[in-house]
Amino acid sequence: MPKNILVCLTYFIVFAMSIMTLKGQIVVAQEKASQSSNAVLLNDSSFDEEGGDEDEFEDEDGFDDEFEDEFSASEKEIFDPLSGYNRVMTGFNDVFYFYVLDPVSRGYRWVLPGMVRRGVKNFFHNLLFPLRFANNALQLKAKNAGEELLRFSINSTIGILGLWDPAKDLFGFESHEEDFGQTLGYYGVGGGFHVVIPFLGPSNLRDMFSLYPDIQMDPANYVENRPYNFPKQEGEYLGVSRQTLQAVNMKLLKTVNNESLRIGQYENLKKDAIELYPFLRDVYEQNRAKQIRE
Repeated sequence: MPKNILVCLTYFIVFAMSIMTLKGQIVVAQEKASQSSNAVLLNDSSFDEEGGDEDEFEDEDGFDDEFEDEFSASEKEIFDPLSGYNRVMTGFNDVFYFYVLDPVSRGYRWVLPGMVRRGVKNFFHNLLFPLRFANNALQLKAKNAGEELLRFSINSTIGILGLWDPAKDLFGFESHEEDFGQTLGYYGVGGGFHVVIPFLGPSNLRDMFSLYPDIQMDPANYVENRPYNFPKQEGEYLGVSRQTLQAVNMKLLKTVNNESLRIGQYENLKKDAIELYPFLRDVYEQNRAKQIRE
């Protein structure tokens, strides 16, 4: 029962924040529409009163003013009340990456060959079939959901528990990545304000609360009364349940393995940033908006 109350409370908060965000966007849109109509009236009157080359210069000035207005309006639309915290946490995550995750991932890459690491990545990706299937179905993407079902069936059998990806290599079935954050966005739930999560990186209010159902759908996390689970680890170790330690160990393995396959990507992304936090924030929000549109 407490879990159900938590889920209901979570989605109520996300829904309330989306309504606030939508209301703010409507107000901004109305203001921009009124400004545009006033600009059109002014341009028409100036066109009637003057002619020739002066009109061309006025049009250019009007274009510049409109560009500057839209640029400044786009900046105003960014709702970031936690910018101070987000900057500090971005710095923390950046230090953690360079001094912990990156060295460990490089050592892991040195020990294990690429074929083994790709097999581990494919194995964990295949396990997340319930998450992808459910969210494609919730977004009424029947074709994608069907392909995900075929992918899971093929990769779990021919691909030896997902270590290989014959569904893509032999049959051309691409994976359709979807999560609950994208599902909420598909139905019009706004992202809310931006927030940087320790160790996980950029997110927003909608995607942060969507982590809970995403975790519940991951077979690596044991959930009571669920038909698909890893064998439950009984007992405790150093005061922590072995079940929790199992989930943490698998999450660490998955994170380090995936990072070992993309070493250098973060550095290449970071070198284009004039200021790290706003750059990563904008990249994340634009990428999530693109994923939701698709």
